[in-house]
Amino acid sequence: MIHIDGSYGEGGGQILRTSLALSSILQQPIHLYNIRKRRKRPGLMAQHLMCVRALKEITSADVEGDAKGSEELYFFPKRCVPGNYSFNIGTAGSITLFLQSVLPVLIFQGEQSTVEVTGGTHVPFSPTFDYFNEVFLFMLKRIGFDVRSDIFSYGFYPEGGGRVKVEIKPMGEVRRLELTERGKIMGVYGTSAVGELSLEIAERQKQRAESVLGSAGITPEIECKAVSSPGKGTYIFLKTVANNVTSGFSSLGAKGKRAERVGEEAAWKLVEYIKSNACLDPYLSDQILPYIALIGGRWIFSTAKITEHLKTNLWVIGRFIDFKYKLEGNSVELFSSYSHRL
Repeated sequence: MIHIDGSYGEGGGQILRTSLALSSILQQPIHLYNIRKRRKRPGLMAQHLMCVRALKEITSADVEGDAKGSEELYFFPKRCVPGNYSFNIGTAGSITLFLQSVLPVLIFQGEQSTVEVTGGTHVPFSPTFDYFNEVFLFMLKRIGFDVRSDIFSYGFYPEGGGRVKVEIKPMGEVRRLELTERGKIMGVYGTSAVGELSLEIAERQKQRAESVLGSAGITPEIECKAVSSPGKGTYIFLKTVANNVTSGFSSLGAKGKRAERVGEEAAWKLVEYIKSNACLDPYLSDQILPYIALIGGRWIFSTAKITEHLKTNLWVIGRFIDFKYKLEGNSVELFSSYSHRL
């Protein structure tokens, strides 16, 4: 059994999500303690419990400690079963964070699966669905995974009610990419959207983003649209498309938050990324780690920022498989002697 201290590093839900995924894939029992110890409300929240219960269903696991507020969990996976699954996180629990646990487990089974999830698609402290679909999945496809996602309803905080479907097919040939140079930026694109609110808000978000990007010499193409959602909400998503990588940056609206602030937040993040000359944005660099570690071999990439999330994810992965890594400046180099066989 692998014992994992949930207070290590950034001490948040990422330790739980990565640990559950690797435990399920490698069929390694785990004991997690001090779960989310560094958070204001430590222990398992509703969305974390859904990760546990979803993987309990997929792997027929025996579980102890799966209760709200629990800071200790035992997870004994048995056998992963690909198939068609449907989960409801409830309210505005993040769908994209939930998929960080479930998606790798089904991907590495080498068979077709589908997952339908109801919850939050554009909620605080998590990747937006746009980022998941257009940046993260795009990178997985470049590596050789065959995954497609569709959104049927947008879920904003606090109502949630978003609905997403992910289709997983057997992977093709794996490509070990060297992601040190992003290459020429071919274009900057975006979506400024509202749910159950005036489209004029989306226009204001767009105009402010265009102003910030224009001051940095960038001319974006941003689409304004109204989206189907049970509750009110707004967001803007901006992405850079370069020769070697697509990167993304989001900002969400909130009660009392001006539309102009929403637009400029995402725009400044994009400008900072371009100035860094790095290949990967700071979110993608930690999200792809479990996948490339399981594929194995040597990987090297540059990132706009080496975050605590990235360092913590490296530590968690190292609890499960034998691999070495080196962090130098904005460069990450790792070598995994493990190679998962489908």
